[in-house]
Amino acid sequence: MLDIYEFYDKMERNKIMLSFKGDITSELLTSILQIMESKLDNLQEEPKIKKKVYNVLVECLQNLYHHLDVDLNDNSEKAKKYRSAIFMIGKIGTEYNIITGNYILNENVASLREKLNRINVMSKDELKEYYKEILNNDEFSEKGGGGLGMIDIARKSGQKLNFNFVDIDDQFSFFSLNIKIS
Repeated sequence: MLDIYEFYDKMERNKIMLSFKGDITSELLTSILQIMESKLDNLQEEPKIKKKVYNVLVECLQNLYHHLDVDLNDNSEKAKKYRSAIFMIGKIGTEYNIITGNYILNENVASLREKLNRINVMSKDELKEYYKEILNNDEFSEKGGGGLGMIDIARKSGQKLNFNFVDIDDQFSFFSLNIKIS
């Protein structure tokens, strides 16, 4: 049985401000953004940090929403499981942590890992040029964006993308992303 206090205590120790697990919908994204905007206002965060956190949050949530590798019309139990995602935001000291996790088809892992590794070795100026290059080349994927979201997250956070892939089965892996914003 889940020990709810243990769960609460772990969230408290990690200063989790908001956590969600389940289907990501556009209505949910709107609600999460409204809640976080209100929380940032209540913390009386300085406008520059508030804007940075909010912008990275938008990109992270849009990535979860737009890059689901499961058919939204498939209502089988398996599809429901793989459509589910997790999102958390916390603050320790002056640093915000935005953590997302979602299932990804194994066939997409290598290209995503390559893209993220490429982003992580770039300087601030190189990221800016890469962003412009993708915009100008119309290199948009079938889901739109052409990886602009991840470049944007790296640019706005000023940090390397901390990511991981966990093999789940022969079809899916679980992709997690942890973004720090100082």
